[in-house]
Amino acid sequence: MKFSALVVVGNGKGKYGFANCKASEVPDAIKKSVAKAARNTYQFEIVKNDSIAHETIGKFGATSVFLKPAPEGTGIIAGGPVRAILELSGVKNVVSKVYGAKSAVNIIQATHVALSQLKSYRKVWELRGKTVHEVTPTEVAAKVAFNKRFQRKEGK
Repeated sequence: MKFSALVVVGNGKGKYGFANCKASEVPDAIKKSVAKAARNTYQFEIVKNDSIAHETIGKFGATSVFLKPAPEGTGIIAGGPVRAILELSGVKNVVSKVYGAKSAVNIIQATHVALSQLKSYRKVWELRGKTVHEVTPTEVAAKVAFNKRFQRKEGK
């Protein structure tokens, strides 16, 4: 008879790992899982209110996990496996919903897929072919205001 241990590890700063290992004894299975999870870690960026950057959906097998950023003070509204990854990775404000199969292994894999799809502000601008210094919120607001003033003066 073999025992299986599903383990999640994290550093509280956007880094997490998970593993599912088997062994003939429970302590051995846990030890193997912790070692493997520590070797296979992943990282994502946590935004200013200890949340995720944007909504995302992760799919694995028959399971879908929906993650949505929440305002500060909301806490983690999530089930067991999703909560484990989010708490250990350092996220404090998020709402989630699991659709489909409720297997813990599939939920963790789907959560990993959802977190892997997150993009930072800097990455979005790089994908658009611009630099962050080129377009920042204050510069965008100044350009819009300037254009509005300029158009009004021409129209008169």
